[in-house]
Amino acid sequence: MAKKKRIIIKLVSSAKTGHFYTITKNKKNIKQLSIKKFDPLLRKHVLYKEKKIK
Repeated sequence: MAKKKRIIIKLVSSAKTGHFYTITKNKKNIKQLSIKKFDPLLRKHVLYKEKKIK
């Protein structure tokens, strides 16, 4: 059976609201992902940082 080429990661809000997005990322991409996305609890765009799903 073939191995998966993408992994599922969690993007957690840096504003400490507890909100997160789940996305897939290429396994070969080693860099830690950080994206500015909308936080509905604050109603603002904030920085989201990558965290592994347990």
